[in-house]
Amino acid sequence: MNMASKKLRRAGLPQELCKRLSRHQITTCQDFLCLSLLELMKVTGQSYWNVQKLLHTVSQACAPRMQTITGPSGCGKTQFCIMMSLLATFPTSLGGLDGAVIYIDTESAFSAERLLEMARHRFPDYFATEEKLVLIANRIHLYREFTCHSVLKRIESLEEEIISKNAKLVVIDSVASVVRKEFDTKLQGNLQQRSNLLSREASILKYLAEEFSIPVILTNQITTWLSDGLAVQADLLSPADDFSLSEGSRNGESGYVTAALGNTWSHSVNTRLILQYLDSQTRQLLVAKSPIAPFTSFLYRIENSGFVLQDQKDQPYCGWEGTSPVLQAIKVRKDTFKNEPEMALSSFPSETR
Repeated sequence: MNMASKKLRRAGLPQELCKRLSRHQITTCQDFLCLSLLELMKVTGQSYWNVQKLLHTVSQACAPRMQTITGPSGCGKTQFCIMMSLLATFPTSLGGLDGAVIYIDTESAFSAERLLEMARHRFPDYFATEEKLVLIANRIHLYREFTCHSVLKRIESLEEEIISKNAKLVVIDSVASVVRKEFDTKLQGNLQQRSNLLSREASILKYLAEEFSIPVILTNQITTWLSDGLAVQADLLSPADDFSLSEGSRNGESGYVTAALGNTWSHSVNTRLILQYLDSQTRQLLVAKSPIAPFTSFLYRIENSGFVLQDQKDQPYCGWEGTSPVLQAIKVRKDTFKNEPEMALSSFPSETR
């Protein structure tokens, strides 16, 4: 299903207007967006400014909603997911989505205490009473799934849960964790099985995001590519995946860090955000792939209130050559394997792309 083929009745337009448009064989977002302003004014019977508002509504409805957050451990992927979950439960008048959140946790990383801490520090006036905190916590439905089978089964049941719980956000933290533990890609056939599983999960999640017009946030891990004539991926099975072979150029370096799960997964998501270290204190969020936004970056810190953006001066330029993860080296801390880079590489199984 293409995002532009979404029915206008699911795009937030008034039902009477949808009926009027359908009489002109205008039933999908694509049908609507392909018309000129004058044509839209004629078929809708509305003013220029109202048609502009309608265009904005329809454009938002068919914008890509499936995104992945990639980065080394400790950069704040789970913190980002918790903060987005908090914001999704807020009333629309306060910038939220006024709905429930379905949160699939594969690493036991979600913390209810951290959620409440963010709420108190970020919105102290709104969460002045315990009742408000309890209400927010009750709107986040947490599922802990630790195998590929259980994750897939949960994803396959999401459609009914989204409807029954009025969910406005789906989070999976992390997609890579269970897949990389269960599939040794050195074994014959495992790489294809892994690709098939990821494609199946991505297909369902894309359908749900587009059908219900809700965002789906997925976290991914990092991996190492070696440069010795062939591109070789060294999978990191440990959650402690910070190490030093990361930030040099690919030419002449023994390896560099990039998003895990390969090209199959990278093509399955609409938007990729990368969290990375600039130094021991400074972190950076990069818009690495997006059909509606250019490459851009933001400096941030993680505080009691969650992600806090910093002064954007003197940021290093990100000169990536494209949106493929193979072309996007990620900076990580240089402390985990500071003295033993060769051991770091030899410790992990490799797979050839």
